[in-house]
Amino acid sequence: MILLTLLCGRKKLPARYANIMMPLVLSVLMTFIVSAISTLKSLGLSPAFARTWLMAWGLSWLVAFPTLLVVLPLVRRIVALVVETQKPAR
Repeated sequence: MILLTLLCGRKKLPARYANIMMPLVLSVLMTFIVSAISTLKSLGLSPAFARTWLMAWGLSWLVAFPTLLVVLPLVRRIVALVVETQKPAR
């Protein structure tokens, strides 16, 4: 909902940016959630939670985003091997 609010009234990026935006958004959301769960499990809701979580999130994102850029083509090929392609509608 917040993302939609931020994007309302803004011009969309050209389609050529989809190959960068998808891993960017995916890496931000995934590292945000996973680092929060991991930090919460390690520290509990302690006073150090927020600071430690944000530091862990930043570090994990710095690893996750370039990793996604590198491995995504391989992942797409693997998925294509196990998922049927749609036949064109007649």
